[in-house]
Amino acid sequence: MTNFPSRKATQAGIYAAIWGSVWIMCLTALISVPVGIATAFYLEEYMPEGKFSDLVQVNIATLAGMPSIIYGLVGLTVFVRAFGMGKSVLAGALTLSLLILPVIVISAQGAIRAVPRTLRDAAYALGARKWQVTLGQVLPAAASGIMTGIILALSRAMGETAPLILIGALSYVAFVPESMNDSFTVLPVQIFNWAGRPSADFHGLAAAGIIVLMVFLFILNLVAIVIRERAQRYK
Repeated sequence: MTNFPSRKATQAGIYAAIWGSVWIMCLTALISVPVGIATAFYLEEYMPEGKFSDLVQVNIATLAGMPSIIYGLVGLTVFVRAFGMGKSVLAGALTLSLLILPVIVISAQGAIRAVPRTLRDAAYALGARKWQVTLGQVLPAAASGIMTGIILALSRAMGETAPLILIGALSYVAFVPESMNDSFTVLPVQIFNWAGRPSADFHGLAAAGIIVLMVFLFILNLVAIVIRERAQRYK
């Protein structure tokens, strides 16, 4: 837990991978959650119904089922090369944000649709404006369902390996990222590297890394569930 990666199994650790995962997940959440929720509210509450809106919905559903390696190729082409971000934490976070955005949007849309129309009508009858109804009534009522989608999306992002390998996440990083422009590694990439080594000692390290990753996923889900339950209690 406190050692950097090493060519010797007895000295190898996941310290850099843990901090790399923390950086990636925090940035991914900061980028994807606000954008995903705002997109869902626009599509459900503000966008006029018609052929264009139907086309947008079809494309979002298609993107949600796209293989993750495709997003890795997009991240490599756009963020790493076209925008010149290189093999940085920011490029990895943006790539994973693209990956989970459709999941957040679709789940948030479902939660918004589940809010009774009568709740909106009652707010309008009291003189509330559109944005007041959206923020004061619909968002609190849909918060539980939205949080469920965020939990699923972030859990998927935390376990992804292929997109990050494609954009250049390194398996040997002997330092902790200090900025968004630094190189990085994450737990799934480190586990993948150890599992591919011929030495059985590294296979044991991979198994231990999997346990740590599962603990992180459990903590992430637990925090999100607590937030969801509190939002549901006070809505």
